[in-house]
Amino acid sequence: MTQQNPQLDADRRAAFRRGVREMLPMMPAIAAWGLVTGVAMVQSGLTLAQALGLSALAYAGSAQLAVLPLFAGGSPVWVIVLTAIMVNLRFVIYSAVLYRPLAHLSWRRRLMLGYLTGDIGFVIFSRRLHEEPEWPQRGDYFLGLSSVNWVVWHVASFTGILLAARIPREWGLELAGTLALLALLVPFFARRPAAAGVLVSGSIAVMCYDWPLRLGLVVAIGCGLAAALLVERMLHKAQPGAAT
Repeated sequence: MTQQNPQLDADRRAAFRRGVREMLPMMPAIAAWGLVTGVAMVQSGLTLAQALGLSALAYAGSAQLAVLPLFAGGSPVWVIVLTAIMVNLRFVIYSAVLYRPLAHLSWRRRLMLGYLTGDIGFVIFSRRLHEEPEWPQRGDYFLGLSSVNWVVWHVASFTGILLAARIPREWGLELAGTLALLALLVPFFARRPAAAGVLVSGSIAVMCYDWPLRLGLVVAIGCGLAAALLVERMLHKAQPGAAT
C-alpha cells in the first residue's frame, strides 16, 4: 500500500495554485481569442452543433480560424487538413521543449498535459523553467497554467458560439483577438531563431495573401519553420566547440 506524503501533497497543491495565479492576468487575452473564435465559427456558416463540437474537440483557436474560410469556400479536404496541420506545427516544437522537464510523469499525465497545452501557458512555463529547471513540482505548476487556459478559452468560445448573433461588430473583437496573438509573439523574439521564423512567415503571409485556397498561409508557415531551423543551425555552428 502506497504511503501518503502530506508535505509532498501540500507542495503539489501549492505549485498548482501558483500556476493558476500566474495565468490569471492572461485571462482577458485568452477570453478575447476564444470569443472571437466562437463568433467566427457561427458566422462562417457552421451549425450550432458543428461549432460546439469543433470547439470541444479541436481546442486550437488559430487552426480553427485558419480553416473556417476554407470550409465556407468549399475547399478540398486535403487543403483544410494540411492547413490545420501546418498552423499547429508549433506544438511539435512545444512537445520537444516539454519532453525533458515532464519526462518523469506517467504517460497518462503527459497525454493529458499535451492536450491541455496552449501558447500562453507554454510561454509562462518556459520562463519559469529557465529560472527553476529542477523544480520537482513543475508538472503540477504546468497543470495549473494549462487548466486555466483550457477553462477560460472554452467558456469564452462557447459564449461566442451561443451569442454570435447578438454580439455587434462594433465591439471590435477581431482587433482584440489580434492583440491577444501579438502578446504571444513578443516573448518569442527573445530568441533569434524564433524571431527569424516570425519575420519570414509574417512577410510571406502578407505577400501571398491573395493566393487561392489560402495556400499562401501554408507556404508562409513552412518558410518560417525553415528559417527558424536554419538560424538555429547557424548559431549552433558558431558556438565555440560545436561539431563541424
